[in-house]
Amino acid sequence: QVQLVESGGGLVQAGGSLRLSCAASGRTFSIYAMGWFRQAPGKEREFVAAISWNNINTYYTDAVKGRFTISRDNAKNTVYLQMNSLKPEDTAVYYCAQGATMTAKYDYWGQGTQVTVSS
Repeated sequence: QVQLVESGGGLVQAGGSLRLSCAASGRTFSIYAMGWFRQAPGKEREFVAAISWNNINTYYTDAVKGRFTISRDNAKNTVYLQMNSLKPEDTAVYYCAQGATMTAKYDYWGQGTQVTVSS
């Protein structure tokens, strides 16, 4: 059974930083792409960033380019999202997800971690 467990969320002031982690278990982590998504109150879930299985390719939504960095450690079965220069509009529940490729349907999801950025 695949499990994805996010951690690292919290309350931070605008301009601050947080690093989210997502620990995976249940199947071979290193052969799957990983993604981060977020959902703000009253809004649909949106894509944030993705990374290929081999750590070579990454992709970001325009709103976070230059501020967020996705990375992974296949030895630790963990994917990270380093978030810098946070803005109030980054406030959301952040979810990690696992899929066959960065652009394919993600078939496993974590429970989410809350990120709140105060102005």
